[in-house]
Amino acid sequence: MFRWFLCGLVFVLPSEAQNIDAAVKLCFDRIQQGSHDAVKECKAAVAIDPQSAAAHMFLGQAYLAMRNISFVAEAKAELQQALDLNPDLVWARFYLAKVYIDIGRPDKAKTELEDALKTKPGVGHFLSLLGEAERKSGNPQASLELQAKALKADPTLSPAHYYAALADLDLKDDDAAVTELEQAVRSPHVAPDMLLTLGSVYARRKNYKEAEELCRKGIALDSSRSEGYLNMAQLQNAQGHSDKALAALRLAVPEGKTFPTSPYYQKLQADIHCEFGRAWEGKGQTAKAKQSYRQCLELDSARTEAQQRLAVLGAK
Repeated sequence: MFRWFLCGLVFVLPSEAQNIDAAVKLCFDRIQQGSHDAVKECKAAVAIDPQSAAAHMFLGQAYLAMRNISFVAEAKAELQQALDLNPDLVWARFYLAKVYIDIGRPDKAKTELEDALKTKPGVGHFLSLLGEAERKSGNPQASLELQAKALKADPTLSPAHYYAALADLDLKDDDAAVTELEQAVRSPHVAPDMLLTLGSVYARRKNYKEAEELCRKGIALDSSRSEGYLNMAQLQNAQGHSDKALAALRLAVPEGKTFPTSPYYQKLQADIHCEFGRAWEGKGQTAKAKQSYRQCLELDSARTEAQQRLAVLGAK
């Protein structure tokens, strides 16, 4: 009988299913290694035994590990299939909750995480992500309470520091947010968003050199995401470097790039167009600036800055 572990969850694979045992173990190994072959190996495992909940769960994780927004739907489908086959797979609920948060459904994320915590009470990862779901639902104070519980369960849990910082920012407590973010970025498991968020706070405080260093590190960790280039553009615009801002924005939306249909990505695109407007305005290109602000308002009609700048530019 073969045993292996994932985040504290034990799987026992029956000796009479050696082929699927080996295939599922290979999935796990490839995901742990960060291998580009993880999706291929997990698909092979699912093909061997379509009724293997573990194989579907790992295929969902492999899709998420690609950090490519075009595979979010596939990840969600595989994780849901895993739970349909075995509702006790609490880590499938955890990763499905991450998908729900990413696509703007914190209510569904909360349901998955609350169910997971009924089976595995007190798990730090579950408490922390539940806190982020609460914050996304408009409850930053509840998030802070859950992050504190998560860190008590696991003091090394860097996402809990990051999510606590986001809640602090929602509560307009920048000092507390910086403390949490500086703790998060010291982790060996630092993520791009941690670096970019701390860089944004530094930029607001006009610590431009430190902000740019963090922004570059965030982009280096994942150059495929638009958020890093947007942050760089915001930083350059804040310093009046319009050409550098435009260069960063063109990397944020290279030719042919598409975005999923969700509130998060709609806001991201509005942010990019607004920043284009600031950059063109800084260069004295009024027509291009107005066009960019209009594109921002098409995506977010309530964007105050775009409305105000259009009013000013229209009066010139």
